[in-house]
Amino acid sequence: MTANTVDVTTVRAIIVDILELEDDELTATSLFIEDHGADSLGAIEILSRIEKELGVVIPQEDLVKLVNLEAVLGVLATAERRQP
Repeated sequence: MTANTVDVTTVRAIIVDILELEDDELTATSLFIEDHGADSLGAIEILSRIEKELGVVIPQEDLVKLVNLEAVLGVLATAERRQP
């Protein structure tokens, strides 16, 4: 997956839904834990849903990188498509 093929709208909607935010509360750099009160289970749920809905595989070691929308998009830019 490349940065050009990442569906930012879908990723944003997933994060807003899981963190139970209003759309305008989520910025590219607002931190999931510090700014939005997420916990580690929230990060795992974000990872899981993105993998499922976008058909990608994100290595578990990248979980710690998923701290804000910008970081999620960066990880997705290098994620591999799931094999059919």
